[in-house]
Amino acid sequence: MNFKKYLFILLKYAIALVWLINGLFCKVFNLVPRHQEIVETILQVQNGRPLTIAIGLAETCMALWILSGYKKKLNAITQIVVIASMNILEAIYAPHLLLWGKWNGAFALLFILVIYANQFLLKKRAH
Repeated sequence: MNFKKYLFILLKYAIALVWLINGLFCKVFNLVPRHQEIVETILQVQNGRPLTIAIGLAETCMALWILSGYKKKLNAITQIVVIASMNILEAIYAPHLLLWGKWNGAFALLFILVIYANQFLLKKRAH
């Protein structure tokens, strides 16, 4: 197996891990309560726990979808749209709650570029 194939596989698991950590651990297990605060602020609700759990479960499902390899291009596009949408909403409605403040958008863009490169550039060369 060549280097590009290893890199593709490594990035696939790393991307899935980001979704799993943010969904299951940060939101469902509530290890990072700031995530619930962001949900409550954006959606203007008092108790955002059920919604935070639902979002966390959806993110956990995203990790499983990535690992499954089912409809890889649709998956990558979905990830990109979700990340961009979430970060735009957070920047507008809850910038004070973001981990990296104004830099949050830069990290989101970097993650989007990794997802894009892994699925649409690296995958073609790795196989």
